[in-house]
Amino acid sequence: MSTIEKAIGKLGKNGGDALEAPVIDDSPVQQASIENYQTVSNEPKEPTNASMTEGVESSNRVMLDLARLERMGFLTPESARGQLTEEIRHLKRPLLLNAFRRGLGPVDNANLIMITSSRPGEGKTFTSVNLAMSIAKERGKTVLLVDADVAKPSVSKTLGIDPKKKGLVDYLVDDSISLPDILLKTNVPNLRILPAGRRHIHSTELLASDAMRQLVEELARRYPDRIVIFDSPPLLATTEAAVVAGLVGQILLVVEAERTTKQEVNEALRLLDDTKMIGLMLNKTRAIFSADSYGYYGYYGSSSE
Repeated sequence: MSTIEKAIGKLGKNGGDALEAPVIDDSPVQQASIENYQTVSNEPKEPTNASMTEGVESSNRVMLDLARLERMGFLTPESARGQLTEEIRHLKRPLLLNAFRRGLGPVDNANLIMITSSRPGEGKTFTSVNLAMSIAKERGKTVLLVDADVAKPSVSKTLGIDPKKKGLVDYLVDDSISLPDILLKTNVPNLRILPAGRRHIHSTELLASDAMRQLVEELARRYPDRIVIFDSPPLLATTEAAVVAGLVGQILLVVEAERTTKQEVNEALRLLDDTKMIGLMLNKTRAIFSADSYGYYGYYGSSSE
């Protein structure tokens, strides 16, 4: 039985049930504020028009409103140590080990990580942004957050980046645009952003193009100390997500507790290459897990043993 199958079996009772967190005991280490956790675990609220306007020092530098992000429940470099900080640390550790060949075994492009879900609203962008913020704190590491949800650019909207900025799609359709033209520096040390760019009716074909593959290879090999996080569309909502999945080395599937069904998770997993490193993360759960069990993230590892 594969690791992923074990994870699904652990999370779901039968094929039609929503995935639930396992029952836990009342040991002191597991005592925490469920209300506080739910506040930071839900998808971010829609930013107001005022919050969408940010100061830009140059065409390739954006000043993220860190105070606003904290109010929305996201991690920032100034965030105090807390439950969310520790949970994201547990999430990033195996990803980093695998990315730099100290995990479960060598995988091509293991420093490229796709964050996705079965369907919209499960918390993939919340996870992507927090993971990027946490990795940016690592010594000797840089992180590039790519808004690969080209049909619905959630990262740019969440971070308050001008939707008119050129990005991934512009690079793929315009040969005159180079990679430095679209990479955005931020006021968070070691964090770079690649926006989605313009919308395009042939977005799936663009993501499957040779230009996209060459870009991914450059991102994977040009910066050996860099983690690249792709915030991808939901697997069951669009065809773009499966295309992006074929380019990366690690995939994290966000699963919403008590709503996403085992059948939906299985359908999403069938769209993925089982030679990849695939992880399942149970999000928005009411249960609080002990620190030594990787929190609510369930199992992580290769899909085949």
